[in-house]
Amino acid sequence: MMQFTRTFMQRNKKQFIGQSFSRLKSSDSFSKSIVHLKQRTLLHVSGPDASDFLQGLMTNDIRHLEDGYKSIYSLFLNIKGRILFDSIIYKCQDKDAFYVECDSTLFNNFIKHLKMYKLKRKVNVLPMNNDMKVWCIYENKVDDQVSYNSIDNPKISEENISACSISNNTNGIIDNIAVYQDPRLFELGYRVLTKSVVDSDYINKHLDLNIKLHEIIDYISFRYKLGVPEGLRNFPMGVSFPLESNCDYLHGVSFQKGCYIGQELTARTYHTGVVRKRIMPLILDNGCTEKFQSYENIINESGQIVGKIIDHEGNYGLGLMRISEASSSSIINISNCTMKLMKPQWWPQDKPKIESSLTNKN
Repeated sequence: MMQFTRTFMQRNKKQFIGQSFSRLKSSDSFSKSIVHLKQRTLLHVSGPDASDFLQGLMTNDIRHLEDGYKSIYSLFLNIKGRILFDSIIYKCQDKDAFYVECDSTLFNNFIKHLKMYKLKRKVNVLPMNNDMKVWCIYENKVDDQVSYNSIDNPKISEENISACSISNNTNGIIDNIAVYQDPRLFELGYRVLTKSVVDSDYINKHLDLNIKLHEIIDYISFRYKLGVPEGLRNFPMGVSFPLESNCDYLHGVSFQKGCYIGQELTARTYHTGVVRKRIMPLILDNGCTEKFQSYENIINESGQIVGKIIDHEGNYGLGLMRISEASSSSIINISNCTMKLMKPQWWPQDKPKIESSLTNKN
């Protein structure tokens, strides 16, 4: 699956290095990280009906890949509109072929889910967990998100959150390494797909980089600092809703495409409902050493439940928060551990029909 022609590699190498990695090569390499995402794996979905097949199961629009995008973020839902799997879908060089990324713990569940809806469609679903690896290259220096004690970030606007509105054309292939810009956020850097035998030294050599290999916990903490959920650790199967999980803000749902599994509730909530809860980043006090249970209650100074913690790594965590109540609270804590609620800088300022109230505390 990862066999790329020499002609293609030679033709694209110079252009790829110049465009895709200009920001990685332009500043201090010590501020960048490469991580093997062991908790992520791949499926290869191909065949004449592959595009239509995926289109009927995913929240995003597969046609974006036909329009020139190389990767898109999407969720796969159950019939009740709750998240089963989060995924990044990559366009392959081969016609009617895609790499579909998923949580490695849910790998067999995901295959079973796809085959349940395959029926008589001309689609091949091949596991790539033993043949390929998923890596991430990102800039690990990022400012904390906006505190609710701060003013709104004037750089964010509603136009930034249209599905697949960000540019992810900076992708390429070099020496059996496929590189894709993360379609969710610019700050998340690049996804790198390689053969299973490839290590970080090989990636650095063939992409002409000098980036240190970091541990997966560093990447998880980085994601939490940004407020981005991913995988089973943040999306227990059949529990979370797409809009509460910021799928719309992360370019992962299309409200213009046709039907898909779980669409009805998602579309109804977007068009006529109000999303009162969303996943948000938390900064835990330095004295907090306890590891909290998922979905343990977060309370304010009055003892009111204002959210639930999803997970944390170090001082950074994610919480499913009641936006209005949590943002107006002076203090929020869990088991006597004080924490600060942050507003992601990538959230839009204007959110008609999404939140009735999202204001900063004076």
